[in-house]
Amino acid sequence: MTLLENWRNLAYGDGLDDKKKEELWSGYFTIEKGIYEQILANPTEVVEGTVKELAEKYDTEVMIMTGFLDGINESLKGYENPIETMDEDTKVKIEIDPEKLYYNMVEAKATWLYELPQWDAILTEERRTELYREQKASGTVRNTHKIYPNDPCPCGSGKKYKKCCGKNK
Repeated sequence: MTLLENWRNLAYGDGLDDKKKEELWSGYFTIEKGIYEQILANPTEVVEGTVKELAEKYDTEVMIMTGFLDGINESLKGYENPIETMDEDTKVKIEIDPEKLYYNMVEAKATWLYELPQWDAILTEERRTELYREQKASGTVRNTHKIYPNDPCPCGSGKKYKKCCGKNK
């Protein structure tokens, strides 16, 4: 089993009871925040090494580093690490795209990350607000035409809107 499979089984699988899962995630979020504080302190730095070396650099376990790499992978500049197949000796690189990273943190609802004070030196408050709004708008479904009471219901039931989803509105 790959590192990623092991991490996902541990974090999302049925191997842990709810209390243990809560402890795992609580610890993970604390470690994740610490790693991001270090990365965001020097956002142009390219961090390279094996998974094991990065775990040692950030003073964490290989399994937690695997979860971190899984989470940050879509926020890197122009490439992704081979997280699906990596083992602890796989060379990986962390070179963040700050705007992508901020956007993805908002998408993940990770307020403890996108509200870190390090962002003040990386992106202007205006740009962060724009990225926040862009992300929130991307998940908003807008109905472009008005549905009238006698129109067919958009749910596909075949009933009139007023007799179906439009009831009690």
